Amino acid sequence: MIHPAFKAAVGGLRLPEARLAEAVGLAQAIDLDIVYAEAVGVTKARPATLLGKGAVDRLGFEVTEREVALAVVDCHLSPVQQRNLEKEWACKVIDRTGLILEIFGARARTREGSLQVELAALSYQRSRLVRSWTHLERQRGGFGFLGGPGETQIEADRRLIGDRIVKLERELEDVKRTRDLHRKARRRVPYPIVALVGYTNAGKSTLFNTVTRAEVLAKDMLFATLDPTMRTLVLPSGRKIILSDTVGFVSDLPHELVAAFRATLEEVMEADVVVHVRDVSHPDTEAQAADVNAVLRDLGLGEVVDRGLVEALNKIDLLDEERRAEVFNQAKRRPEAIPISAATGDGLADLLAELDMRLGKERETIDVALALSDGASISWLYRHGEVTARRDDQTQAFMRVRLDPADVRRFQQRQAEGRGAHDRKI
Repeated sequence: MIHPAFKAAVGGLRLPEARLAEAVGLAQAIDLDIVYAEAVGVTKARPATLLGKGAVDRLGFEVTEREVALAVVDCHLSPVQQRNLEKEWACKVIDRTGLILEIFGARARTREGSLQVELAALSYQRSRLVRSWTHLERQRGGFGFLGGPGETQIEADRRLIGDRIVKLERELEDVKRTRDLHRKARRRVPYPIVALVGYTNAGKSTLFNTVTRAEVLAKDMLFATLDPTMRTLVLPSGRKIILSDTVGFVSDLPHELVAAFRATLEEVMEADVVVHVRDVSHPDTEAQAADVNAVLRDLGLGEVVDRGLVEALNKIDLLDEERRAEVFNQAKRRPEAIPISAATGDGLADLLAELDMRLGKERETIDVALALSDGASISWLYRHGEVTARRDDQTQAFMRVRLDPADVRRFQQRQAEGRGAHDRKI
């Protein structure tokens, strides 16, 4: 495992040691056995090998001595750099993009997740097909008059990959249409959607499991969750919401995955409230938060960031007293930041109360007139909303009610269906 620590980036947010530790965690997430890891200083990237000749030779010695079968370079390698390093070290070399694609391939469970992974992997693989593979060249035809020289192996591979990409894109369109139908079904019985986002391994799935009593895979592992998971949750006020656990974000997310996995974050685009789960015990927590916001903006979700996220400052149980006091003082200055421990349950009541308050702010006020005999609808409004005024005459109840936008739609649909049933009886 090699992390190139570029000198120009030393003044940035990330520590090379923390980035190296993350890269090791990524490799361990697919059960790779790490025998050597190093952060290598890079003053200027070399077009041929990225690293300087001295570093290439020294690391080549480590590769030989330790009988390394796979070297992971924690940055983006050009096809030429990857191929040259493989020649120098006589082992398979993959970059950060290839590693993350491997993890996604191992973790995807739903059909859409699997299709998205394959599409991203093929797009990446196509860029790795370089014309230096002359030893794979294959000619068809013979004398020229039968069509001349045929396609080379590299061209055949490109064509096969292109055909498969087209097929995958068609299949994904079908899957997306099905998911759109599911989303429309949720709108017919709509609850407010609260989406959890955050850096990978920040504790989103543990939080999701704790508050919903679900059994989503939650491990101290990068990218433990890939496919979005949704459950209903009742808040302290009695308000029902849909809670969505999403894929973890990571710095330098491969552009193939930004495009391919945008669909898995559509729940975030439609969310009424977004909770940014942060691991405040991590030394790079500020940089991770910046990465999450940057990825959201890259995905076209800048509006979600700008309207304000609820910040769940997670893993306070892992902090020493001084750091814990610092986090709580920070939260006092920023009401949107709530210290919690998803593992122990500390602070979760405050988090759920904040969600209640946020959703309450969005409430709409409507005036309705209902027949006194329609006790079911009147009771429904009391259960789901806040009745701020009511006046009855001999036959009707005139009510002013504050409801979540989702509940306004539910009530309107409920009334429309009731009128339809009445019309059918007549």
